[in-house]
This record gives sequence, C-alpha cells and structure tokens, in this order.
Amino acid sequence: MIYVHVPFCKRFCTYCDFYSEITEEGCFKAWADEACAEIRRRARDIKDDPKTLYFGGGTPSVLPLSVLTRLLITLDEVGHGGPYREFTMEVNPEDIVEKGKGYVESLKALGVNRVSIGVQSFDDALLQWMNRRHDAARAREAFRIVREAGVDNVSIDLIFGISHLSDEVWADTVDQAVALGPEHISCYQLTVEGESALADQVAAGAYTEADDALCRRQYDILCQKLSAAGYHHYEISNFARPGFEAVHNGGYWDRRPYVGIGPGAHSFHGSTRSWNSKVLHGWTATTETLSPEDARVETLMLSLRTDKGIDAAFLHKNCRKEDIGRLVESGALVPVGNRYRIPEDRFFVSDEIVRELI
Repeated sequence: MIYVHVPFCKRFCTYCDFYSEITEEGCFKAWADEACAEIRRRARDIKDDPKTLYFGGGTPSVLPLSVLTRLLITLDEVGHGGPYREFTMEVNPEDIVEKGKGYVESLKALGVNRVSIGVQSFDDALLQWMNRRHDAARAREAFRIVREAGVDNVSIDLIFGISHLSDEVWADTVDQAVALGPEHISCYQLTVEGESALADQVAAGAYTEADDALCRRQYDILCQKLSAAGYHHYEISNFARPGFEAVHNGGYWDRRPYVGIGPGAHSFHGSTRSWNSKVLHGWTATTETLSPEDARVETLMLSLRTDKGIDAAFLHKNCRKEDIGRLVESGALVPVGNRYRIPEDRFFVSDEIVRELI
C-alpha cells in the first residue's frame, strides 16, 4: 500500500488542517525531485499485497500530468509500478471542469481506476463558507465529466454536522448525491482541527460548533437514505455499492503495512509508525515503536469502526469479560459468527463503546 501526499492547493478550505502550500509557478519540480528520491530510498518498505496506490492531499488534481507521470515511472523503476488493484486519485471538481474529459482520460491511461471527488456539499452558500473553489453546478458537471470519461469507480465526499446546516438542506444534499449514482460515498462530521481557519473562527467567537443532537440527526438521515438507496455501510463514515468498498482505506482499518511518500505523510510497519515533517523541501521522518498496549488499543479502535468488527478471540484475550458482557447485553456489541461488531444504530457513539473496552 502506497500513499503519496500532494501538498498543494489553490486555496485553503475553512475546515482543513492537512499540510498544504498554495500553488506557485514552478513549485512542483523540486517537490517531485524529493518525492522520487524518497520512493527510491524506501523501495524495500513498500509491500505488494494488496497493491494499492492513493494520491491524496492537498489537491492532487493540481499536478501537471507530466509530474504525475514522473512519479509513476519512478515507482515502476523500483519494482512497484502498476497495474494496481486500486489506484485512487483525489480531485477537486473545479480542476475537472477546467481540464475537461481529456484530462480524466489521461488519468485513466496512467492507471487511475478510482476517482474521489471532493464535493463536500451541494449547497452554494455552504460551499462558499467552506471556501471551496466550486459551486454545486460545477460539482455535478465534474461528476458527469468523470463518468463520461469512462471511470466506473467514483467516490464523493460530503460533510455534515455544521451548526448552520439545516436537516432539510442536508437531506437534499444526500438525495442529490444518490441521484448522481456514485459507487462510493464518504461522509464526515465536521470537526474543528487545531491549525484550521475554522479553529480561528471558534477562538474568535465567529463560529459555534454543532451540538450532538444535530450531528446525530444528520447522521441518522444519512444512514437511512443511503441504506434505502442500496449502499453498504461498511465503516462509520463510508458507504459503497456492494463490491466497491475502498481497498486502500480498508488496509488502514486492518492495520496492514503502508508507506507514505511526501511531506506530512504517515507510514506503518506493524510494530513501528513514522511520519514525515511538514515542510515543502527537505522533509525528514520521525519514527516511534508501538508498545503492545498501543497495538491493542489501535486494533480495537480501527476494527470496531467497520461492520466486519473484531475477532472474538482477540476481544476476549484483550478486554475484560464483564465489559464485553455488559456491552453485549445493552446491544452495543453484537456477536456475529466468530466476531463482534458495533451495530449501525450505535456507530455514532462508537468512541464511547471502545472507551469502555479500553
């Protein structure tokens, strides 16, 4: 599993604190030089099964095709080129509309077989508040272009739990998403991240976070509508047409090894975790060794995010019998074969359930 972090954006979204820099003339070459050097240096760390590649950001769709091609050639040179079982590219709707069908066809020719579109909302006022570059019409047009270019695995991102987002507007947003017919939908509750513009607004009293009741209502609306539309709710924030569950992200929840390339990217190797510094040039890695307790907690948290749940033998070995029994009795944990899972109607409070087990 390989993740490439593209640290460039044309503007910063209100809620985001992922590492990124504003694009400038000539900014890509030096970053690509260092990213390619990191790929060569870390070739032995990259595992082949499952072979997935994910370009995230930032905004990967701002990359010139020549730069993307160079990175893929470097991966091929070190023995980790395609075809990939799943090759995901995150894109901004505005980039797709501006660059057109030919750009998406070029992505496909380079091996991209899954496109994730950062829609976030179909409400223009909300998109403006988020400081997104597109409006609702451009989001729909971007989806049409991606589909017309022949991409048959499309994911879209949406955000709920915003204090001035009404239930009616949110329900309409979900309906519009379903009407497009993507294979995958990721929906995230808005959180206030430490280095975001939204955090500054909260500190200044310009924004008040949504209360739990609003967030729960909107999560329930989401679950009900997507279930009715035939989507599989396979992870707390992720829904897919059967067979289109994200392979790469599934690897994170299963704690499979992965290599992160680029500034701010994270890597995991079973007993160690590392992360690259958030600087555009000369980034370095910091590594920590995970204790058995770290691994136990991480396994509980990640496994119970999914509808597959967690292995029963692991749970009984690593958690108190009385805690498991109490959660089963209350319906917060459900035994399914040789596993335990959190039922969908308790996904919203999954953090509290996991804390009881920890």
